[in-house]
Amino acid sequence: MKEQSICLEAALPVAGSAGEQHGNHALRSQPVLLPGLALSAALAVAGIELGKIGWFPAHGLSALTIAIVLGMLVGNTFYSRIAAHSGAGVNFSKQTLLRAGVVLFGLRLTLQDIGHVGVAGVVIDALVLSSTFALSWFLGTRLFRMDRNTAMLIGAGSSICGAAAVMATEPVVRGRAEEVTVAVSTVVVFGTLAIFVYPLLYSLNLHWGLLPAGANAFGIYAGSTIHEVAQVVAAARSVGAEAANTAVIAKMVRVMMLAPFLIALSAWLARDAARKQAAQGHHAGVSLAKAKLTIPWFAFGFLGVVILNSLSFLPHGVISAATDLDTLLLAMAMAALGLATHRSAIRKAGIKPLLLATLLFGWLIAGGGFINAVVMHWLG
Repeated sequence: MKEQSICLEAALPVAGSAGEQHGNHALRSQPVLLPGLALSAALAVAGIELGKIGWFPAHGLSALTIAIVLGMLVGNTFYSRIAAHSGAGVNFSKQTLLRAGVVLFGLRLTLQDIGHVGVAGVVIDALVLSSTFALSWFLGTRLFRMDRNTAMLIGAGSSICGAAAVMATEPVVRGRAEEVTVAVSTVVVFGTLAIFVYPLLYSLNLHWGLLPAGANAFGIYAGSTIHEVAQVVAAARSVGAEAANTAVIAKMVRVMMLAPFLIALSAWLARDAARKQAAQGHHAGVSLAKAKLTIPWFAFGFLGVVILNSLSFLPHGVISAATDLDTLLLAMAMAALGLATHRSAIRKAGIKPLLLATLLFGWLIAGGGFINAVVMHWLG
């Protein structure tokens, strides 16, 4: 008995040591977010500060666009040396912080914005959005034989609000980093081109009269067809203050459609997955039950924040601070996305995404102009 007691006493320190080692190993195995968050934040702040320099906003390059470029520069140079320590924080930035940024994005909008463009403006935005996205999906998958995710991400960026829409759509379609980056790149290229093309279109329309004359009508046209908010401002401001104000409001109404778009897209993808399962020989009812519906809860948060902001309940200082925080969160997500994107993946995508974006840009100019003319004739 005594011998057993001695053996037990001898064993206890060993067991305790093993437990302590296991605890230390568990702590070490927990992902450390701080290095990746710090790197994403540093690139985001750099992008925001560069975005304040006159040349960048004048050419429609927002802080988000600059942040992803900076992220790609770092990601394709020395990031591989610190990726093991920074990866967890970078992933947190491009996933969790992205969703938080989309929710806070609602502070830039109010339901009253709808009244400023009227029924005609809302109908124009809805038709441009749905037709552009449908065209992107059809041409991307059928004509160019691209993967569906890339086609949908390019369509989201072209039809709604550029890079922010691409990032918000990514969790729903579960796109890869390179697919998102390719889509964002097309927004940058053709949105920047729009800054120079649209003022020329305004001058031509004064002679041709294809669209309703006036700065207000042109503002709705620009806001309903140009990719990013910053690009809308840069293009419409070349025409005048009235055109710029109307264009921003029309664009904000278009941005407001992001939430119902994400919800509808998620439902459609779930039904499509169930239909494919049924086609493979499963019972249709079972397939529908097993189809996973990716509910974009952050989209409901976005709508909730829009409604809250519409009530004029929050002080201006709170809204201003939260908007600045939102810009930081979205810029961190973009920077993290750039860090996770490699040049080889973009090269692998080839010329097809650029060709698709070119056709969509043509549709936004011509088809969007047609939609504007018809709707304004009937409802304007």
